[in-house]
Amino acid sequence: MSEYINKLLARVRAQNPSEPEFHQAVEEVVESLGIVLERHPEYKTAKILERMVEPERMITFRVPWMDDQGEIQINRGYRIEMNSAIGPYKGGLRFHPSVTPGILKFLAFEQVFKNSLTTLPMGGGKGGSDFDPKGKSDNEVMRFCQSFMTELFRHIGPDTDVPAGDIGVGGREIGFLFGQYKRLKNEFTGVLTGKGLNWGGSLIRPEATGYGAVYFAQEMLKTKGMDFSGKLVAVSGFGNVAWGAVQKIDQLGGKVVTLSGPDGFIHDKNGIKGEKIDYMLQMRASAKDNVKDYADKFKVEFFPGKRAWGVKVDVAMPCATQNEIFEQDAKELVKNGCICVCEGANMPTTIEAYKIFRENSILFSPGKASNAGGVATSGLEMSQNSMRLPWGKEEVDHRLHEIMKKIHDTCLETAERFGTPGNYVAGANIAGFLKVADAMMDQGLV
Repeated sequence: MSEYINKLLARVRAQNPSEPEFHQAVEEVVESLGIVLERHPEYKTAKILERMVEPERMITFRVPWMDDQGEIQINRGYRIEMNSAIGPYKGGLRFHPSVTPGILKFLAFEQVFKNSLTTLPMGGGKGGSDFDPKGKSDNEVMRFCQSFMTELFRHIGPDTDVPAGDIGVGGREIGFLFGQYKRLKNEFTGVLTGKGLNWGGSLIRPEATGYGAVYFAQEMLKTKGMDFSGKLVAVSGFGNVAWGAVQKIDQLGGKVVTLSGPDGFIHDKNGIKGEKIDYMLQMRASAKDNVKDYADKFKVEFFPGKRAWGVKVDVAMPCATQNEIFEQDAKELVKNGCICVCEGANMPTTIEAYKIFRENSILFSPGKASNAGGVATSGLEMSQNSMRLPWGKEEVDHRLHEIMKKIHDTCLETAERFGTPGNYVAGANIAGFLKVADAMMDQGLV
């Protein structure tokens, strides 16, 4: 790495202590940009990267709410408005005990590049709270969401910042948040995405991230003259992303043989299809964060405390959370003949694991490219809201497919243009950077 990049990374670490995920996200991006900065020194002169790693705005607030026992609880709420150079801030809200400013900054930084790649006019942001909706009653979740939105509403809007759902924020939470926003603002606008279908939502939004990742993986396989037909696939997680991925892989002729949760993973040699896919919805609705129930119901192997990457598969799709494929996992996947790793979650692969995949010429896509289907469909929901016109399922699915194909092709073309043919990580980082950087240059010192 150049002296300039080393100094930038040292500054990021010094100014953002105890935020390793944010450090990792920045390092993964800027390592790809050396050749870009050589060809375009004007970006260095304008301090574009130094500006990109600083959020435009960080909002922190307390969220008091009352539980069903009449006791007052206090949580923290956050919104990181990272970059608005190409459009209003766009990114999910995460309700989970692990939420910290560092986690949200990493997600917001990734979101800037992801949204840029979609070709839709959306900036990047992320938010949430350390509130845990699991085990809470509907009334408790409602009271929390109403308190959360009572502060957040003043910072968002359809042309300012449009949040969506993420981990812990599904249709129920979006409904409560939207209802409170509408009450406070006295207006019905597309300020949130992931809404219910009968009040402004888009078809296939819950499945969209998983669908999009599979469409991206299909394009990757095509570069080697292959497709999903007959392929064995390892999927982690069992939430919206995994659920969508399993559906689409099954439709395309592949066989998903794993799911995972914090308790371990299941190995279903017969494949996850039909009623088993439907059961994933029941697992998620149960609020029990485990996959052992699947193993018990369908009499398949369960591996407590283990990750799914030791199973012999052709394709691996991490769809759970950040940093779930480590160096040893990568070595296992390579040893077992895996040919493609497609990230469905945000940054699920460590830098050390990625290097193993790169050294062994494994097809590998970063989440900022292959995970973009969710936010792309959120962008389509914003378009439908603006036009007051709902599209059918086939229309949304077709547009999503086209967007993911375009992202794939852009990554490959950009990687080729900047001397790293076939490197999806470099292609995604450079393509995402260039669009945002040029917009920032055009808009002056902002």
